[in-house]
Amino acid sequence: MILIKLGGSIITNKEKPLSARRKTIDNLAKSLKKIQEPIVIVHGGGSYGHYWSVKYDMHTKERKYDLRGVAIVKNSMIELNKIILDSFLKNKLNPYCLPPTDFMTGNKPITKKVKEIEKISKSGLIPVTFGDALWYGQNKTFILSGDKIMTHLAKILKPKLCIFALNEDGVYSDLKSKKLIHELKGERPSISENKMDVTGGMTRKIEEASKISKMGMNVFFVNGNKPERIVKAVKNRKFEGTVFRGK
Repeated sequence: MILIKLGGSIITNKEKPLSARRKTIDNLAKSLKKIQEPIVIVHGGGSYGHYWSVKYDMHTKERKYDLRGVAIVKNSMIELNKIILDSFLKNKLNPYCLPPTDFMTGNKPITKKVKEIEKISKSGLIPVTFGDALWYGQNKTFILSGDKIMTHLAKILKPKLCIFALNEDGVYSDLKSKKLIHELKGERPSISENKMDVTGGMTRKIEEASKISKMGMNVFFVNGNKPERIVKAVKNRKFEGTVFRGK
């Protein structure tokens, strides 16, 4: 089983609120069609969920956030998820919508429910879940990022490999020259932040990828604008990107 995260910066235009990159999503779907293994998809919020979570000052910490903001973030994520599901269907894939509330209680994954996701993927359906605003209890809510979901799922499902599709070629040792780091084994490179991305941007991705690799799984960062690289990573062909080697 392959666990794939479609980053918000790939599936949306983060510079323009509520703008899906439909052609890119279609191209990703066409490439995913070439993968002859069970897959599970997680996607980010990009200019949908992230836009509203910034507007309503919502974060990953459990707090009493504006309930109007919670409702709007959830609604926007459903809207973006529907765009992705429609693209998958149009491109002859069989997506299975799986909101994180189906396998989370508060901020903890429900092991039994997560294990069911693997059964769904092996049936020929493609589970598709996403970052979201979640109820925590005691009138508190929080933002569960797609990156965090990747770690939750990887820990329980132990996929063959994990892939993060980004808007960059991978992790750079130097942002100005864009010198690519091809392989990481526990090192943590320094990177800049996108202030709009309340779920942590590249920092969060690197943190979660490091956690997953320490569990013994390889994690690939690839450029989602070149979706054939996802297929290459799965088929173990010449890989272009950054790999976090499982320990």
